[in-house]
Amino acid sequence: MSRRRVLSGGLAAIGATLILPHASLATTTGAAVRALHYDGDALVAASKRKLWRVSAPSGIQHIPLERSLTAITSHPETPGTLFAAVDPVGLMRSRDGGRTWADASAGLPATRVTALTQAALEPDMLYAALANDGLWRSQDAGESWEFVMDRPYLDGAEREVLTLVSVGNPTGMGGIWLYAGTDAGLTRVPDCFCRWQDVTADDAMDALAAGKTPPPAKPLPEDQPITHLALSPKAPERLYAGLATGLWTSTDAGVNWTRAAAGKIDALAVDPADPEHLVAVRDGTLSVSRDGGLTFDPLNIPQGDQT
Repeated sequence: MSRRRVLSGGLAAIGATLILPHASLATTTGAAVRALHYDGDALVAASKRKLWRVSAPSGIQHIPLERSLTAITSHPETPGTLFAAVDPVGLMRSRDGGRTWADASAGLPATRVTALTQAALEPDMLYAALANDGLWRSQDAGESWEFVMDRPYLDGAEREVLTLVSVGNPTGMGGIWLYAGTDAGLTRVPDCFCRWQDVTADDAMDALAAGKTPPPAKPLPEDQPITHLALSPKAPERLYAGLATGLWTSTDAGVNWTRAAAGKIDALAVDPADPEHLVAVRDGTLSVSRDGGLTFDPLNIPQGDQT
């Protein structure tokens, strides 16, 4: 029996302080950024073999890396602890805010990690999507891993998961949701891992069972890869999605979406303390918004160590 058959049964204020008069590198730095995330109140930006930590109290720290990071995750309850997917394969963990790293991929197949997130309510629980494989889970902060779910099947084919986010809302099945962006749209799975499901209003299934018309929904545009999903745990129903057509927002956990801003989104992070405060690479420029993505200003991170 195959493994799958066996398992199938069971910063505006910050931004203003960081714009230096002698250097305007938001465009060049933004184009190179591969991943963004918040570690507590510090913004972490990764480019090829480089890491920047940006925070108001300590300014800007530049950290050289031996390997390039392609995705970063951290949890508000464990500041200083970061997990990162590395190029071309592997997963690393840092306990000191990204200054030093150790392997966290024991038990994972040697294939590319396409998306990474931590459980909203359990910081030691990680989820990693692997290329041509599926979804894996670690319940001990990356010490060991187990396969939990095939890739989502959408429009007649298995799809790669390009981005993951854990939404701290109850599913009605004793758990919470994992949302996934793919090249064929948005899907989600409860953390009991019964099956991938469409994102619908809470009462949609009740309406169908009663023979009524489900409530209307405005989904994300069809046939566009969803490359970035992000949220603040302060407002788990407020989701942000990065697409080639711009930044999209939902205030009802992904049922209805509106475009907040045009411009291709290549990286995205939301302040865990403020769901209106985001940082994005938008049309190649590293930018900050304080109003939920309606307006952006350049966020200039100079190259080199500024601390």
